[in-house]
This record gives sequence, structure tokens and C-alpha cells, in this order.
Amino acid sequence: MPAPVTLPRLAWGSASAERRALLIHGLGSNGALMWRYGSALADAGWRADAVDLRGHGTAPRTLDYTLDAYAADVAAIRPDAGVWDLVIGHSLGGAASVLAAAADPSWTRRLVLIDPALSLTDHDRDIVRDSQTRSFDDPSQAAVRAEHPHWHPQDIELKALSAQQASRWAVEQTSAQNPEWDVTDAALRIAVPTHIIASDPAVYSIFRGKPAEAAVAPNPHFSVSVIADAGHSPHRDRPEATIEALFAVLV
Repeated sequence: MPAPVTLPRLAWGSASAERRALLIHGLGSNGALMWRYGSALADAGWRADAVDLRGHGTAPRTLDYTLDAYAADVAAIRPDAGVWDLVIGHSLGGAASVLAAAADPSWTRRLVLIDPALSLTDHDRDIVRDSQTRSFDDPSQAAVRAEHPHWHPQDIELKALSAQQASRWAVEQTSAQNPEWDVTDAALRIAVPTHIIASDPAVYSIFRGKPAEAAVAPNPHFSVSVIADAGHSPHRDRPEATIEALFAVLV
């Protein structure tokens, strides 16, 4: 894997908590946007740490924005005990988590992937590029609110901030440097319990009903649930149902 960079973190919960979770955001976002998971886990007695991925938030900027580079960064992060009890990865964060977990089974005991970008069709790539272009062209709260009027005010604030913080070049290069975006082979090698919380394809899902879903189905460690009426960010579209789905697999 490429040389990792040190990623900045936010944390929820006590530093002495026995259970530790790592939260990894999606393309164009930042660690703070994982606050729904961090807050809910902390309330349940966990310690949750969220990172800003390279080129995002306040993380270091580099020239390498391959999926392997993103994976190297998150794989280098370990809690004091040496192994995460849980890693939650959204979209790009899901792809990076899969690569890290496949390369080192001791990195985490469990994965939860939120509408993960495991393999992108050409149509999905166009949708992602269009979404990122709109975000960078108008990184204001008003623009986010107009597109997602039902989101919590904190999600609106933080989504606007993430577009202001992220490197547009880095986000564009993430697409350009990964012409074949497909980590399904790595997903088939994962040997820890892995649950995918997918969004509703009737709204928009980057995973459900796509080739990636069928590609990873042979892995017996994988299970899938779907958040009805939620788009690609179910924790922002339907947060209560998403958190309920998360805790259903943590029992």
C-alpha cells in the first residue's frame, strides 16, 4: 500500500470506554458529518473516533488519491488495544474500509458499510461527479438546504463546511485516479462480520440493486439491510431508522 498520512480525528464518548469504533466518511465530506453514529455510539457506552480522509476536512493534501492510498491511511489507525471493535464506512469510506480489512483481518472485529462504493457503474460515476460539482460550485448552507430541506440543521451546516474544506482537486482526482473503481475482490476476502446498510434504490443507492451487491453476495460474512425512503446518505435522510439498523447488528 502507499505511504499513509496522519489523519485528524474527532471523538465522541469516554477515552476509557471498552468498545472502540472508527468512523470513515464519504467523498467530499468530513469526519464531523459522521456525528449521528458518533453520538449514538457514545450514548451506548462506546468511544467513537471519526477521521478526515486525505484531501478532505483538515487532513493533509497529497498527490495520491487512489483507493489504495485512502485504505493505507485508515489501516494505519489503531486504538490502544490494537484492534477496532467496529469500523463504520460510508461510500468512499466503505471502499477504503474493505481494502483495509481484507489486507489485515486483525484491524477490526466488525464492519458496517453505509451504502458503500464497492464498485461504480459509469452511470454512478456521472451522478457522483455531478453531485460534487454542484457542491463545490455553491458550497453554501442555502444550497444544501435547498437540495435537502429535511436534513437536520447540523447536517446542513456540516455538509456546506465539508465542501468549503475539501480540496476540489483531490475530489476530482479521486475519480480520475481510480478509472476502475472496484473493490469487490477484496470484499470477498473479508473474514469478519460485515453488515451493509444500503439506501433505497427507489430514491438512489450506489450499492443496492447494482453489480456490487451480487458480486459480494457469495461472502457468507456479509449481510444487508435497506433503509426505505433514504438516499445515498441514510444517516442524514432517515437517521433514526439508520441508527436502529446499526444497533440491530451490534447486539
